[in-house]
Amino acid sequence: MANVNQYWQRNMYILTFGNFIAGIGFSMVTPFLSLYINTLGHFTNAQVAMWAGIAYASTFVVSALISPLWGKLADSKGRKRIILRASLGMGLVIGSMSLVTNVYQLILLRTLQGFFAGYISNSNTLIATTAPTQHVGKALGTLTTGTVSGSLLGPLLGGVIAQLWGYRIPFLITGCLLLSAFFLCLFFVKEDFTPIPQSKQPSFREVFSIISQPQVVIGMFVTTLIIQVANNSINPIISLYVKQLMHDSGQVALISGIVTAIPGIPSAVLSSRFGALGDRIGTKKVLLGGLILATVIYLPQAFVANVWQLMILRFFVGISDAALLPQVQTLLAKNSPHQVSGRIFGYNQSFQYMGNCIGPLLGSVVSSSWSYGAVFLTTAILEFINLVWVHTVTKKS
Repeated sequence: MANVNQYWQRNMYILTFGNFIAGIGFSMVTPFLSLYINTLGHFTNAQVAMWAGIAYASTFVVSALISPLWGKLADSKGRKRIILRASLGMGLVIGSMSLVTNVYQLILLRTLQGFFAGYISNSNTLIATTAPTQHVGKALGTLTTGTVSGSLLGPLLGGVIAQLWGYRIPFLITGCLLLSAFFLCLFFVKEDFTPIPQSKQPSFREVFSIISQPQVVIGMFVTTLIIQVANNSINPIISLYVKQLMHDSGQVALISGIVTAIPGIPSAVLSSRFGALGDRIGTKKVLLGGLILATVIYLPQAFVANVWQLMILRFFVGISDAALLPQVQTLLAKNSPHQVSGRIFGYNQSFQYMGNCIGPLLGSVVSSSWSYGAVFLTTAILEFINLVWVHTVTKKS
C-alpha cells in the first residue's frame, strides 16, 4: 500500500476527470432526449412522454440492481479493473446511441448503460482505500466535485451541441470522452491490490459482521436514499414552478435551466473544502450541519414571490449539497474494512439510484395532489427526518 500512497493524488485527479465525464454521460441527454425520441418514429405527445420516461428510468433501475455485483467483483478482482470495465462499456454504449434507428434500440442501449454502471462508486472505493486516512474526506470531496460539475455541465453541453449539430453528436462526443477516461485510468492509475479468492469472499451477512459499527453503515445507506429523493423530488416541477412565478411570460426555458443549474456551482466549489473540514473537525458534524441548512433552506422555497428569490435559495441548496453525499461517503470509508469496501460502496450506489427514481415520482404525486410549493415543504420534512435519523444512528460513533 505504501507504493500506492505515493500516487494517491494522481489517482484522485485522473478519477475526478473520469467522474466528471461520467456525470456528463448520465445528465447530458436531459434537455433533448424526448426530442431525439420524436425523431425515431411517428409518436403522439403521450407516447413520446412514455418512451422518454422508460429511457430515463431504465438506466437507473438496472444500475441500482447491478451495482452491488460490481462492488463484490471489485473486492475480489480489484477496483481499477471494474473502473476500466465501466468506462469502456459506457463509452461504447453511449457512443452507439448516436447510431440508433428506432426507439427500441435506444431503450436497449440505455438499459446497457445501467449495466455498465460502477465508475463513480468504484472510483470512490479506490481512493478511499489508497488515500491516507487524514485526507480521505478531502479526496472523496474532490471526486464529488467532478461528478457534480459533470452533472451541472452535462445538460448545458448536451443542449448546446444538439442545437448546433443535431441530437446524435452529443452521444458520440460523450462516448469519445469516456474512452479517453478509460485510457487515462489504464495507463496512469495505480492500484496495489491482492486478489481475494472467491472461496474467501464474505457473504452478505458476513460483510456486516466484519464492520465494527454496522448501524452507521446501514444508516448511511438510508441517508443516501433520502438525500437523493429530496434532491430529485423537485425535478418534475421546477420548470412549471418557474413558469408560475414568471406568470407565463419571458424566457421560461432559459430561466428554468439556470435555476436547475445554480445548486451545482457552490456544490462543485465547496465539496472538497467541506471534505477537508470534516477531516479536521469531524465528518459527522459537517453532515449534520448540511442537513440543518437543507431543512431550513427548502421551507421558504415554497413561499417565494419571484424567481430571483428562488435562485438565491437554490444557491444555498448547493452549499448544503456539498456537505451531504461527500460526508456520507467519507463515513462509509472510515467504517468499512478495505476487504469489503467495494461492496459497501456498491450497495450505497444502489440506494443512490433508487433515490433518483423515487424522488421524481414523489414530486409528481405531491404536486398533482396539492401544489408545486407543497413539494418543497415535503422535501424540507424529508431533510428534517434525515437529520434526526443521522443523529440517531451516529450517536455512539
